[in-house]
Amino acid sequence: MRVCITSTGKDLDAPVDPMFGRARFFLFVDVETLATEAVENAPGAHGAGVQAAQTVTSKGAGVVLTGNVGPNAYQGLAAAGLQIYVGARGSGHDALAAYKAGELTSTSAATGPRHGGSRR
Repeated sequence: MRVCITSTGKDLDAPVDPMFGRARFFLFVDVETLATEAVENAPGAHGAGVQAAQTVTSKGAGVVLTGNVGPNAYQGLAAAGLQIYVGARGSGHDALAAYKAGELTSTSAATGPRHGGSRR
């Protein structure tokens, strides 16, 4: 299974980025082998959550691990059938371990505000 982790850097040692739509990177991780592909997120001024959801969906992830997800991103991810887990923190390794241990919260609604703002 392929999991997407929002990240501030290009590998599993980097901290989880708490804002899905404005995350700096998406780490696509094979849960069995830990093979990781880093994809830089390029959010525009408007529609960052929608663009981010499209990026993650196009890369074949089945699960998203993040801090929070806004309403537009949530709608896109949920419509594509992805499972969304929030409350991820620490490094990418920490988030993956928390997911495997069942310690993250599965969400059926947005957990962050619409238009979370730009950090760039």
